[in-house]
Amino acid sequence: MILNPIYIDNLIKQALLEDINYLDTTTDYLIPEQQKDTAVFMAKAEGIVCGVEVAMRVFELINTGEFEYKILKNDGDRVVFGDIIAEVSGSTRTLLKGERTALNLIQHMSGIATATAEAVKIVEGTRASIADTRKTLPGLRPLQKYAVTVGGGKNHRYNLSDAAMLKDNHIDAGGGIENAVKKLKSRLGHMVKVELEVRNLDELEQALKAGVDVIMLDNMDNETMKRAVEITNGAALLEASGGITSETLAEVARTGVDIISVGALTHSVKAFDISMKIKK
Repeated sequence: MILNPIYIDNLIKQALLEDINYLDTTTDYLIPEQQKDTAVFMAKAEGIVCGVEVAMRVFELINTGEFEYKILKNDGDRVVFGDIIAEVSGSTRTLLKGERTALNLIQHMSGIATATAEAVKIVEGTRASIADTRKTLPGLRPLQKYAVTVGGGKNHRYNLSDAAMLKDNHIDAGGGIENAVKKLKSRLGHMVKVELEVRNLDELEQALKAGVDVIMLDNMDNETMKRAVEITNGAALLEASGGITSETLAEVARTGVDIISVGALTHSVKAFDISMKIKK
């Protein structure tokens, strides 16, 4: 796992504090402190698992006694209904208190990885790669973008500091495409790329003349995107974006664009069904 452990710990602690104010009324009054049990994480659907170590870290941080785990399916592995993903053993209080937080994280991350893998499969055989966007849930961006890579997708810029990206409002406020790009390039370091959003072929021509690195084709129909690919002829990377769904993805990929960014991978993905069951 390539996630920053400091970020992971801070996120989990915040989630646990949100879920356990000062005690777990049910668990602390019902379960003896010395009781121990074993539980399994089981897949209840088919897809790509992601966030296993993150989920295990929940129990490590909340641990009120001896705790150990065994990972049987790693991030990126395909699972089917009934597969055991991991086994956790230790204080029953620990298992019960961490259950929901651990499941929330692994279900969400696995949902993203699964949706991404499905999108990647749809565009197989074309030049297009699948990328995420900045349409992420506050505080969860590192987890969500990591899950996209586990599913075989690529990360768009991580945040506003990564690259310069001129969208319609930047262009309108910055005095038009030529002026905005010229002003930006006069101040940017040599390592920073410039992407520009265009709404029609006239703006595409202006973007190419300005010498940007990546051009986003915003909400264009497929025929217009095909023409954009012909006009650009490899002079810049072309990114298709805006309202693209699993139903329209294949046709968009066949236009010849280099990148297809899909905000739905992170902002409205369906959670992957995983349960935690204590062994009887």
